[in-house]
Amino acid sequence: MRRREFLAGGVGAGFAGAGLATAQPARKPNVVLIMADDFGYECLGCNGATTYKTPNLDALARRGVRYTNAHATPLCTPTRVQLMTGKYNHRNYTEFGALKPGEFTFAHMMQKAGYRTCAVGKWQLAGSVPGTKQRGVGQLPDEAGFDEHCLWQVKTRGERYWDPVLVANGKALPEKKGQFGPDVFAEFAAQFMETNRARPFFLYYPMALTHDPFLATPRSKGFREEDKRRSDPKWFADFTAYMDEKAGQVIAQVDKLGLGRDTLILFTGDNGTHPSITTPTVNGPYKGGKGGTLMNGTHVPLITAWRGRGAEGKVNEDLIDFTDVMPTMAEATGARMPEDHPRDGRSFLAQIEGKKGNPREWIFCHYDPRWGGRTAARWVMDKRWKLYGDGRFFDLQRDVEEKTPIAELTPEMRAVRGRFESVLARMKA
Repeated sequence: MRRREFLAGGVGAGFAGAGLATAQPARKPNVVLIMADDFGYECLGCNGATTYKTPNLDALARRGVRYTNAHATPLCTPTRVQLMTGKYNHRNYTEFGALKPGEFTFAHMMQKAGYRTCAVGKWQLAGSVPGTKQRGVGQLPDEAGFDEHCLWQVKTRGERYWDPVLVANGKALPEKKGQFGPDVFAEFAAQFMETNRARPFFLYYPMALTHDPFLATPRSKGFREEDKRRSDPKWFADFTAYMDEKAGQVIAQVDKLGLGRDTLILFTGDNGTHPSITTPTVNGPYKGGKGGTLMNGTHVPLITAWRGRGAEGKVNEDLIDFTDVMPTMAEATGARMPEDHPRDGRSFLAQIEGKKGNPREWIFCHYDPRWGGRTAARWVMDKRWKLYGDGRFFDLQRDVEEKTPIAELTPEMRAVRGRFESVLARMKA
């Protein structure tokens, strides 16, 4: 019997023939984590977008679980630091464009569990952003636990799209004249999975798309040469379609290699959509809120799929934040977080499997972007209520744009506010 047939019941099913001397332990599951850049919840067709084309991710949602209450921080670097370390930003966020040296990441965790690790796409964690205090003193990909990488913005910036300036495994790639960066990333990811198909791997794909500059893509119709360099929001729909295509290419490679039952796939976005983008949805136009503390700055898509083990065609309304990803990976793979690691996150593996699990009651966010003149803020929220560190309290069901703080509190509101105040008190900067 071939190994893949033996594991046909998914991870944990390898012992269906318990007692047979030839039975082999089930392999550790692979993890593929795809994260689009500046891509809010509203931009997927399955989440209500009416004009963008996202067939691959919509199909992933149909065969997996689509989450309606997942939240990131409002900006890219804070989100990446939180995602990769499983810690809220008040613990380890030092500067925009940098991952604090010495921080233990989910890639370190997976390496220690025997995984081959790879990052492809956008890095922005080694202090490459001009003018920041941490310039040059963040973490390089290998320092952050990645055995292999193909990335933009490691030590320098340059172009990420047309004629991209990229680094692969510590070396600058030859000039990619005429090439589109997202193609290079997806091809590298596919090759990494093929090369490591016989061993457990972790692929982290923080995409360059759909971050501005908004340019024509190789699939755009009627564009001129200058449209490869001149940003225009009119190309955002094409960016979205191309992002879906590249994510779909990676997802398809998992199945092509016969690894669908051995691989947990997660797709998300790092923060809200750029404010210049207004997306037509089934509920009307929705303006992007990247950088801001409103719902349109933090609400992101989240889809999980795992053939044979994960639930299929489910919609989950539980609160999820990015500290939850690392403990979920740990529980799914048997990897171990350090004993002294703060347990900010909560595994949602049970929800991936279609079970109730242990949903969180609130989400906390410490947002101190240190970039672009944005104002720092701290808050606690659940599906309805939101309390800021400065005392402002909102009912998100009635005032999602947070125009009028609540002045008169009912007993229910006072109870909620009291619980949230206790959370803020525990999360000391």
